[in-house]
Amino acid sequence: MAAPTPRITRVYGAVNVGSFRVSAMIMGEAEGGEMVVLGSSHRASEGIKRGYVTDMRAASHSIRTAVEKAEANANTSISSVWIGCAGAGLSSRISSVEIAIGGRRIEEDDIEHLLHAARDHLHPDGRMVLHAQPAHYMLDGAHGVANPKGLHAEALGVDVHVTFAEGAPVRNLIEAVQGAHLEVEGVVASPLATAYACLSAEERDLGVALVEIGAQVTNVSVHAAGMLLGLRSIPVGSNDITDALASSLGIRRSQAERLKCVSGSAIATPTDHREMIPVDGPGDKPDGRLARGADEQNRIPRADLVGTVTDRLGVMSGEIAKALKALGFGGSQGGQVVLTGGGAELHGIADFMQGALGQPVRIGKPPALQGLPEAHATPGFATLAGLCLYAAEDPVDIRSVGSNYQSTSRYSGFGLVNRVVQAVREYF
Repeated sequence: MAAPTPRITRVYGAVNVGSFRVSAMIMGEAEGGEMVVLGSSHRASEGIKRGYVTDMRAASHSIRTAVEKAEANANTSISSVWIGCAGAGLSSRISSVEIAIGGRRIEEDDIEHLLHAARDHLHPDGRMVLHAQPAHYMLDGAHGVANPKGLHAEALGVDVHVTFAEGAPVRNLIEAVQGAHLEVEGVVASPLATAYACLSAEERDLGVALVEIGAQVTNVSVHAAGMLLGLRSIPVGSNDITDALASSLGIRRSQAERLKCVSGSAIATPTDHREMIPVDGPGDKPDGRLARGADEQNRIPRADLVGTVTDRLGVMSGEIAKALKALGFGGSQGGQVVLTGGGAELHGIADFMQGALGQPVRIGKPPALQGLPEAHATPGFATLAGLCLYAAEDPVDIRSVGSNYQSTSRYSGFGLVNRVVQAVREYF
């Protein structure tokens, strides 16, 4: 007998608008604090390319359809959602701010003053601030303090992680969701949401890189000391493998996608040259055209498929390695890498990336949540689940803190650079 659904006290809605699919989830928070998936769904994406809205009407229709399916599965309706942002030129930096305390005990008002003061140092330079979150606090220059309330110090400081995006693409994404008759609770950078689903608290504390391989965008982020230290967006994804297969074999994209998902692999085997793979799927009607290198039954050697897949993965891994190096995580300074996103579902990709990057690699997927369908308990839906988990935690954003201004001193120039280098050295 199935376990009874616990009493739900709050409901969260999430929409992840990807270049390959649009997915929606409705998650409830039970009286005991556990999270329960009430309904989820997905459909093919329309009007989205490399994370950007290219057709407002088509994008809104995709979002509305996905949400309506999730509502039907959940037997409830929602009026607002949290949305993930994977494109829009995501970037980030860490700012450090400090105020004088004078040796007395730190009160809640002092923390509010500090966070309010930090708002004056965001400096978006024409970009949109998606997040401005306090990562950890410093007492007299010693950082790593989770909660300074009740402690004594001469000076109280904070590291604030600020995530930026291009304003116009984010506004287009918001309007596409509003066009689907939904309110937007918040826009969450995909690496932040995905980390809530894929990374343990210990990993985020010790240091880990999260690589989310989407259809057309790959986000690389580095987490340590419980905070996101930096991120890079790369305009490549699993669709590049599909396109390479379609081009090299002279077949349709739909055929190439099926070949990649059903028979593709990132690892070659000695039997690949002898194994023949049918290009036509079970529902395809043969049109007389044969794939390049195919036999009379339109079958290709598996070696041809694997060779094209690994060639494209080689290019992708090179770009990922560059991003990790730029974030201070590559080579001997590296550590655990977690692959997620739809592209992480390719057979053998963890072993391939481990060899290419020279770092330990594992696959990240959503946690075991009550009610989560097996089809959505995969890397491709990690961001979607993470959006609901992020919404439930509702982390502090310094822009929502209201208090009186208190004079500050700010690390800048080499001072800020040294703070970031110090954090990188300590955790990597």
